[in-house]
Amino acid sequence: MNVSALGIYGGVNVKSQITEISKGTDILVATPGRLLDLMTSGILKTKSIKRLVIDEVDEMFNLGFQTQINGILDILPPRRQNLLFSATMTVDVEVLINTFFNNPVRIEAAPAGTPLDNITQLGYLLPNFYTKLNLLKLFMTQNQEMTKVLVFVSTKQLADDIYEQLVDLYPNKIGVIHSNKAQNTRFNTVNAFNDGQYRFLIATDIIARGLDVAEVSHVINFDMHETPENYIHRIGRTGRLDKKGIAISFITKNDIEHQEKVEALMNFQIPMVNLPDNLEISNELTEDEVPQILMKNVLSKMVKRENVGASTHEKSAKNQKVNVRRNHAAEMKVKYGKSYRKKHD
Repeated sequence: MNVSALGIYGGVNVKSQITEISKGTDILVATPGRLLDLMTSGILKTKSIKRLVIDEVDEMFNLGFQTQINGILDILPPRRQNLLFSATMTVDVEVLINTFFNNPVRIEAAPAGTPLDNITQLGYLLPNFYTKLNLLKLFMTQNQEMTKVLVFVSTKQLADDIYEQLVDLYPNKIGVIHSNKAQNTRFNTVNAFNDGQYRFLIATDIIARGLDVAEVSHVINFDMHETPENYIHRIGRTGRLDKKGIAISFITKNDIEHQEKVEALMNFQIPMVNLPDNLEISNELTEDEVPQILMKNVLSKMVKRENVGASTHEKSAKNQKVNVRRNHAAEMKVKYGKSYRKKHD
């Protein structure tokens, strides 16, 4: 296409981006935070902007960018076309539309939760984290059909933990990506996975949407996300462009509630598969998996005493304060057998 495009985003030096902006561009692709910074500083002129496209707006709100998006919409010129893409129409998204859009037309490509026919979904019921890890190792070692596998986890810490457990066993065959990684590191990791250098890529939901990696053979949900829509986005990374794909979920007892929500959303039950005979079932538990022993707090009931109080109870004899006029001469006589009188000059 005979148009120029420029991408700006955080995590890199802003000076080089300012230089590129000064040259002008037809299309600007930006993350909310960096875009708002350049707008408010006056570096990016918004007067000539004719169209605004907001992609994955529901996920941007989940990541905490609602304030930045509202700020951008306030600054942009009022006469423009808005195009908004969202997998789910949450309350916050509806508020955004009602506030900033004039007579919007809603177009629904597919209802949320529609299962993809070209993706085979499977589930394994597993007792704990380390048994999940053993099953993942088994797949990496024995399943040669897993040529390009995305392993989704819910947290950055979990992604790093799994990576550290596997990287020495499978050097140069596994990568990890999440939002704490530097921008260039993320680019290099995705490129290595796309080129086939990495066979397995451990990732958080940061790449559950928008990542266009060709021919992902399998998606593995190492854990079930608490938001059922995220399951749809995760498994949608495979089975693309009329290709067949397989989505596998590792499910523990704690994940069953999330599994049921996913199945209710899709109106489809995930088929459960028997565990491989050669899978090592681990008895080791993580700190979160150790059962918590709750001690019953038994409070002894105090006996209610009658006629007591801060100002009504009787004091003991030694604590009773009585004003008495002392007779010094009498006390001396009792003590020494005779009275003493004070001599006066």
